[in-house]
Formats: sequence, structure tokens, C-alpha cells
Amino acid sequence: MRLWVYILRRILLLLPVVIGVASVTFVLVSSLPIAVRLTAEYGSPNPHDPWIYKPTQPCPPPHGAQQCYNPTYYRYLNRSGFGLPIPDQWARYMVNVFTFHWGYVSNYSSVAGTYPGTGGEPVTLVLSWFLPYTLELVALAMIILLAIAIPVGRIAAARRNQPADHAARALSFTGFAVPTYLLGSLLITLAVIAIGTASGFFAHSPWCPLGEDTWDEVTGSWPNTLCFAGDQAPSWLTGGFISHPTGFPTVDAFVNGAPWLGIDSLARLILPALVIAFAHLGLILRYVRNSSLEVMNLDYVRTARAEGVRERVVVNRHVGKNSMTLTVTVLAVSFATFFGWLPVAESLFNLNGVGLMVALSAQTPIDFAVLTGATLILIFMVVIANVLADVIVAYLDPRVRLGETMLA
Repeated sequence: MRLWVYILRRILLLLPVVIGVASVTFVLVSSLPIAVRLTAEYGSPNPHDPWIYKPTQPCPPPHGAQQCYNPTYYRYLNRSGFGLPIPDQWARYMVNVFTFHWGYVSNYSSVAGTYPGTGGEPVTLVLSWFLPYTLELVALAMIILLAIAIPVGRIAAARRNQPADHAARALSFTGFAVPTYLLGSLLITLAVIAIGTASGFFAHSPWCPLGEDTWDEVTGSWPNTLCFAGDQAPSWLTGGFISHPTGFPTVDAFVNGAPWLGIDSLARLILPALVIAFAHLGLILRYVRNSSLEVMNLDYVRTARAEGVRERVVVNRHVGKNSMTLTVTVLAVSFATFFGWLPVAESLFNLNGVGLMVALSAQTPIDFAVLTGATLILIFMVVIANVLADVIVAYLDPRVRLGETMLA
């Protein structure tokens, strides 16, 4: 089977997977009270009309404390379809999922309080502002993870039961044992102390000549506004978090002629990327080591060694590619937990991103529209990552395309 045919098949298989996972979110959303679902669908009610999402409302005088029929509530109920049979509700929900109609940000949620101007906006629009931040963080974390796990795992396999192997095993166990939030807190503290000791706890840099507090230098997606001329963020950074023209903050800084600001934005991602990468380092490192050991025992590797090929060439050229198929598969399976650590990392380092949206929307009062939308975004990213992993495995091992059994 040609590679492009295999890719097309995997893409077509995306649809039932997404429908299945979205159906799970539908079951969870359907268990919410109707008033909460209406708030997520149409936004927060007007403070002057708090009964808008309730089936009854106080009767006008002279009826006193009696409750009367609320026609506004039933008008919204019929428009949303929440009063329809469950199969019809599921069909409408799927249409909304695939047309990206995910409701509106509550005016009274922590999201709207933290980021003024987001209240009442469509959830998909707000998430599109923060998704590029998360993608940059995930990409850097993946680069760091693979840059450490692959060479260390191969070295441990090549030097089995030697000090290098024992050190790699200790590093692997440490990655399993250290909690992400603890590692993030320690890195923030160490960075603040290191920078503060060198700068007197008020850091001056090429992009911030006036200086800023070392805590602000370590956390946040951008420098303090005191670093900008006139205490105002650049014109291409709307609201302090929406960057133009691409939406990717680091890229936009370079595009708009602010290279130092781009370097600062990238530097702020290093520590949280380390935290996310370290949480998965133990698993990926062990799989790289074990799969490399298995490939090293195959006939063609022993033949290469018998012919006098240098060990470095054997490990990097003959073992490298053929040992990566299982590692890529495991990496794709663990991608869900990879995104699961985003709320922790982005909250700790106060980074703009979808993970921070999840953390803020979960605070009281809960914004179910943002919470559900962010969950759907992460679902889409995990599914796409798994398809990419399948394509990479098919490229590394053509037998996968032919339906043959892959060496494990």
C-alpha cells in the first residue's frame, strides 16, 4: 500500500474516533442542569433579569411571592433544543461540535475576570487566541523530551549494566517519581533566586531596560508592561495576549521587528517545557532503551559488528531508525497525559494558553462553555497527534502499511 493511501485511510478513521469521544463529552454535558447549559449556550444572564434561564419568575403585583410562567425561559429552551429527545440533542450537539459553535464565555467567570474583553465572546474565538501559546509550549516540550530521551536511551542500551545505564535508569525513575507541580515550583524558586542574586531581584535586559521584578521575569508570557514604551503593550499585541499577524507570540515578535521580545517569549517557555517533558521522560527513555536493546540482538546488527563497523555507526544508523517504531507508538499513546499536564504547567508559570483556560474555567463560578470547549480542543489535538504517529510509524516500518505484524 502506498504511503499516501495509508495516510488517507488514517484521516478517514479520524471521524468515528472524534464522534465517539465527543459523544462522551455530550453525556457529561447533558448531566448538567438546564440553567447551566443555557448559560454556556447563550452567555450569562443580564443582572437586571436573573430569571431568564428559570422556568418560573416572580409574578407581578398584586400576586406577591407567587411564581408565574416564564415565557423567555421556554423560548431559549426551544431554540437550544435542550427539551428535545436525547437522540435529537446528540445530533444537534454533534453539529455544534463540528461547526465550532461551543457557546460563549461567561461574563462572571474567572476567565473574563483575568482577561478583560473575553466575557460574552464566542468560546472558539477566545480559544483561538490562546491556542498558539499552547502549541509553542507543546512543541518546545516535545523537542526537549526527544532531545534527552533518544540519545540517553541509546547510550544506556549500548552500555548495558554499566554506569551510564545505571545513571539513565536513575533519571528515568526520577521522572516517574517527582510530581510536576513540585518540580515546577522548585524551578521557579531556583530561577528567581539565581536571577535575583545576579541582579538584585530587579532584572534588567535588552528588551526591558527599565528592569522588572525577577518573579515577572520568570513567569508570564510577556514582560511587565513597565518594559514597554509608555507602559503600553505593542500595537500588535492586542489586550496584552492577542498577537498579530500569525497568533504565535514568538513568531509575531520577530515578524514585527522585536527580536529581543521574541527571545524573551521563547525563554519564558523553557522552564514549563522542561516540567512537561520531565513528566514523560522516564517512560519514553525506558522504551527507547528497551527497543534499542531488542534491535541490537537482531542478525543484521550482529553482522554489521562482525564486519568491523564502528559502534557509533551501528547504534545511530542501523539501530536508530528501526528501534523508533515502538517508541513513537508509545509517545502517541502518552500524548493524552502530555496535554493533561498543561493546566498545571501553565497555571504555575502564569502562561497564556488553553491549559490556563481549563484551570480558570474550573474555578467558581464554573464556566462550562470554556471548560467543554478547551476539552474538545485537547481531544482534537490528541487525535491528530495519534494520526501523525501512525504516519511516522508507517514511514519507519513499511510493513505497517502492508498490514504485517510489526516487531515489538
